Amino acid sequence: MAVEAPTRLAEQEVDAFNRGDWETMARLYGEHGVYHEIATGQHLEGADQIAAAFVAWRDAFPDARGTITNSVSAGGQVIQEVTWQGTQDGVLRTPEGSIPASGKQVTIYAVQVLQSKDGQIQEHRHYFDMLGMLQQIGAEGYLGLPP
Repeated sequence: MAVEAPTRLAEQEVDAFNRGDWETMARLYGEHGVYHEIATGQHLEGADQIAAAFVAWRDAFPDARGTITNSVSAGGQVIQEVTWQGTQDGVLRTPEGSIPASGKQVTIYAVQVLQSKDGQIQEHRHYFDMLGMLQQIGAEGYLGLPP
């Protein structure tokens, strides 16, 4: 597989999220893909679980959009810096409970590490600033922190 192929695969993943194209998202991961969302502690396996997590984010932030600002690839691995932006117009469902819609816009800086093989994403580790996001929507108390 050419070095460019994993980069294109990673770009397609962000693009599929931006378009709300869950069918493409499921195809990119397949049944053996694994997604680790470090900030929330979620560990998901298979296209159905992974797509459901992305749908939940889109439900909370209907206008969410990711912009890749930097990308480095070596072998089958891609590391991306992504800026996520959107408005929390829906309920944000988390493993610890639900956060009501705030109507506030957020900018979240993230790093994604994607490992691919045979044209599919095998493993995706997503690191993002959860505290910054909660502060922007006025929910820092959710973590037991003073507002």
